[in-house]
Amino acid sequence: MCFALLPAARANESSAFDAGKFVMEHVSDAHEWHLFTVGDVHVSIPLPVILYSKTGGFHVFLSSRFEHGHAVWQNFRIAQEGSPHAGKIVELDASGTELAALPWDFSITKTVAGLIFSAIIIILLFTWLARRMQQIAGHAPSGLLNMLEPVILFVRDDVAKSSIGEHYERFMPFLLSVFFFILINNLFGLIPIAPFGANVTGNIGVTLVLALFTFFVTSFSGNRHYWKEIFNPDVPVWMKFPLFPLMQLIEIMSMFIKPIVLMVRLFANMLAGHMVITVFLSLIFMFSALLGPVASYGVSVLSVIFSVFITLLDVLVSFIQAYVFTLLSALYIGMATSGEH
Repeated sequence: MCFALLPAARANESSAFDAGKFVMEHVSDAHEWHLFTVGDVHVSIPLPVILYSKTGGFHVFLSSRFEHGHAVWQNFRIAQEGSPHAGKIVELDASGTELAALPWDFSITKTVAGLIFSAIIIILLFTWLARRMQQIAGHAPSGLLNMLEPVILFVRDDVAKSSIGEHYERFMPFLLSVFFFILINNLFGLIPIAPFGANVTGNIGVTLVLALFTFFVTSFSGNRHYWKEIFNPDVPVWMKFPLFPLMQLIEIMSMFIKPIVLMVRLFANMLAGHMVITVFLSLIFMFSALLGPVASYGVSVLSVIFSVFITLLDVLVSFIQAYVFTLLSALYIGMATSGEH
């Protein structure tokens, strides 16, 4: 494994503790996986940077070339605060000025690495569970299989079957995949040790893709009655056409509002939990800077206690958010596939 070290001369650019920067660095995406800091030296795992520029073609290198955002490599650098593209990789011209057009960025960031890691774990885990289930056919499950079976049955009976109805079985692979993907990434995000702690579900890009999956599954599964209620609902004529198609407008808007609600709810809840924990931890350094080390020792006890409490609460929230996302997805699918009342 390759590690990148930031020398003290560059790490110690500002001795004042910036709580806002500390919180945002721990909840946002990055081109490196920060492990820990020893004195003024930051230890991190560099991640692959893959860029395509119209002027220079493809460029592939490790993020350690940027020296934690302080260096330029092959006319690329990470834009600093004050730039309109702060935090993103920008291209420089011969004079060192940022070009307006950003390069195409296919880099393996911290969130992407966390996604790949969780996907591998999920594939290996459930492939093994499926084979194990075939081997013990007719016998009572044990171990991990015994622990996961009630969860799978709960999603089947209390989420899919009750929300979708008789056609629930063809949507079970999707609903189970969504449930366990969200749950496992929620729990992985609470473990502050690499390769965990990537806060995948606290990234709005990830929740957007999950919401789009639900949107497309709902739209392509919708029956004739579902589309009729959108474009020709059973309401008075004056509410449909020709002057002001009020109901059609509301129904079409609802098609897009539903996935937006799914996206924002999951993103906001998981991001908030991580931010609260880092805020409590930052109080230790804030009191140390303002009142000295004695005050920081005193507040550190309360900060750690509250951080542990919020972490335990986030474990519960991880299950709740996976359940709510799956339940709402099943409800939307059920609305699209139900027959005429």
